[in-house]
Amino acid sequence: MTRTLISRRFAAAGTALLAGLVLGACGSTDHAGMPSMGGAAPASGVAATFNDADVAFAQHMIPHHEQAVTMAALADSRATDAEVKKLAAQIKAAQNPEMTTMTGWLQGWGRMDMGDMDLSHETMPGMMSDDAMKKLGALSGAAFDKEFLQMMIEHHEGAIEMATEETSGGSNPEARALAQQIITAQQAEIDTMKQLLTRL
Repeated sequence: MTRTLISRRFAAAGTALLAGLVLGACGSTDHAGMPSMGGAAPASGVAATFNDADVAFAQHMIPHHEQAVTMAALADSRATDAEVKKLAAQIKAAQNPEMTTMTGWLQGWGRMDMGDMDLSHETMPGMMSDDAMKKLGALSGAAFDKEFLQMMIEHHEGAIEMATEETSGGSNPEARALAQQIITAQQAEIDTMKQLLTRL
């Protein structure tokens, strides 16, 4: 092997090593550990632009989603209608990741104050009272199915109201996009639930 060929191979190896180091450094950039809506690394600058409306949206929607997920979890053992069970599973699958996303935003914005999220039921439209939740938990079969659908329709309508406020008053593009996603998805679920009620 000639000296020239050896030199060329070392040069190529050095270039590849340098490229690997550069890519590795780029891949280790810290994004404040915030999850994105798609589960991948969040877009650059996600925390750069936000206002009080964005913060309120996340702080209110997290406990609102938590209650919806709690209601949906009851359907696992209490619902008898297959479509009601399917809808409840759909609600849990959609809202759990959304809560993770919004928690990440609040952490990135420095507004992850659990005290701020300990809000009374009256401050959030569509939130069920403790008595209503206890009543639902005591039901089973067809009675549960009907009560669940009626309560979840009201709950979804409240979420849409809060999400609509975010689309008009928020400044963070990802928060506004999630709000619109909630409006679209939950309105479709409301339509489905109303149809289910007509045959129960």
